[in-house]
Amino acid sequence: MKVKTKSKKVNKAWLNDHVNDPYVVLAKREGYRARAAYKLKEIDETCHLIKPGQLVVDLGSTPGAWSQYLRRKFSPKTAAGGGAAVGQLDGSIIAIDLLPMEPIEGVQFFQGDFREAAMLDQLTQAMAGRLADVVVSDMAPNLSGIHAADAARVENLVELAVDFCQTHLKPQGALVVKLFHGGAYDPLVKLFRQTFHTVKPIKPKASRDKSTETFLVGIGLKLPAKALSAE
Repeated sequence: MKVKTKSKKVNKAWLNDHVNDPYVVLAKREGYRARAAYKLKEIDETCHLIKPGQLVVDLGSTPGAWSQYLRRKFSPKTAAGGGAAVGQLDGSIIAIDLLPMEPIEGVQFFQGDFREAAMLDQLTQAMAGRLADVVVSDMAPNLSGIHAADAARVENLVELAVDFCQTHLKPQGALVVKLFHGGAYDPLVKLFRQTFHTVKPIKPKASRDKSTETFLVGIGLKLPAKALSAE
């Protein structure tokens, strides 16, 4: 019984913090589906990544806050009403996630596993021979609490995003990924430094202080995948 009581207190405290979170309040006011939009917003404003006319691929897009932010950037004159902006886009957004995502006007969404060849083929076909200007990945595994297993899952998802970029990103393009401080952090920073000319770790203000979540930004590809694997 003590465990249950403690759990209820923890859940109540989390809910209270969530409801009163300024970014949650702001997201509701501005029409975003999640506070995560402000993480990408700060990353973008720091690194100047998203520009009209680009092709951006959003990996792990559900519930769609990052795609909403991208859509706002590509249609700024119609975005005054909030995150759910409408109107003609100056740019292309392709999104994918395991979970369903409510439609966002102008965003091409695929539901499926990014790790499966069939889904990767669909994503590639949607790009229609174009290379992405920016790839953003908010992908994260369901953490089990087992440190070694969780680190391996995080590392695998980031490696998949990097592999995707080595064949589907413009040479001067950028990749944004989410990761967590822990066993996988240093190897992933090393991978980014091998892959990109510029690497920036960013902890957005919208990331909760208690979270070990952080983001890595890689800009400008160094070497193709084959050259990296041969080192």
